[in-house]
Amino acid sequence: MEAIRIERVSQLKPKPEDEGALQFGKRFTDHMFLMDYKGDKGWHNPRIVPYAPIEMDPAATCLHYGQLIFEGLKAYRTKEGKIVMFRPEKNMERLNLSGDRLCIPPIDEEFMVGAIADLVRVEEGWVPGSEGTSLYIRPFVISTDAFLGVHPSDSYLLIVILSPVGPYYKGGLSPVRIYVEDNYVRAVRGGTGFTKCAGNYAASLRSQVEAEAQGYSQVLWLDGVEHKYVEEVGAMNVFFVLGDEVVTPALNGSILGGITRDSVLTLLRDWGYKVSERKVSMEELAEGYKNGSFKEAFGTGTAAVISPIGELKWGDVEMKLSDGKIGDLSQKLYDELSGIQRCEREDRFGWVYSVI
Repeated sequence: MEAIRIERVSQLKPKPEDEGALQFGKRFTDHMFLMDYKGDKGWHNPRIVPYAPIEMDPAATCLHYGQLIFEGLKAYRTKEGKIVMFRPEKNMERLNLSGDRLCIPPIDEEFMVGAIADLVRVEEGWVPGSEGTSLYIRPFVISTDAFLGVHPSDSYLLIVILSPVGPYYKGGLSPVRIYVEDNYVRAVRGGTGFTKCAGNYAASLRSQVEAEAQGYSQVLWLDGVEHKYVEEVGAMNVFFVLGDEVVTPALNGSILGGITRDSVLTLLRDWGYKVSERKVSMEELAEGYKNGSFKEAFGTGTAAVISPIGELKWGDVEMKLSDGKIGDLSQKLYDELSGIQRCEREDRFGWVYSVI
């Protein structure tokens, strides 16, 4: 791969003065990374350039047929002033997994981890250091051929943009209220549910709007065939504490293989918890709530890390968990994961990637 060309902006944007007021995905840094693909040239022309609008033909296939994949990861500033990322190689691996499903040519994963690190180094001053803050990294690939017809594109543009962010949920680790969707379907096995593609998220919007109208912050999706088994929450994977067992839905082709999910499973097994990746039905959760064995629930994801669940609404059944507080296991996992991410706890699994 050719060397990355760097073109610096002539005038820097003002940095946020109050890191505590940062919102998620509202502000963007001075520069972005771009790289092109053509069938006869492969991936080429990697460059870091000033953040700016991109020019696109109105017939670009991504606008009409949805050939668009993306990832999300973070860079953290440690107390010592170092900048690190958390398992970025897994994000690039998953980007290629998504790309394969949508007929997007694979990228060099090692090169892209290095390219993202180069971009973060250029934008070092944008990495916040206050508690709960980070630099969110959004790589994405769009198809750019200009034609109308259902066929994979022959040209693509890979873009990486950066955004300084505060905690994903404004309420911090306060438990969230979850609405269980048993009408609409987000994904089915054999589809694109296991990928991070734009269409999956567009399909979730109607339910999200309806959930918010009822005072709920997220939607819990059930399987698309029987509408019986739990799959995932819109922005995260989900875990349940049932008796002495920690349960998360098994990856079945319609669930995203979350990197935080994988990290949580690793930690739980290392700590000696009984962990199961299996089908879990709403009936099982409702029965567990009734008999007292359903003790705690939480979501996992890059944006929120650990998100405790305080309530599940399934039809007329309202399951209120952990007395409206963060559960013990949720807190333990958040402390450990966030501690590893910020180099405040031992990284026994080699998850931390040093940028600076």
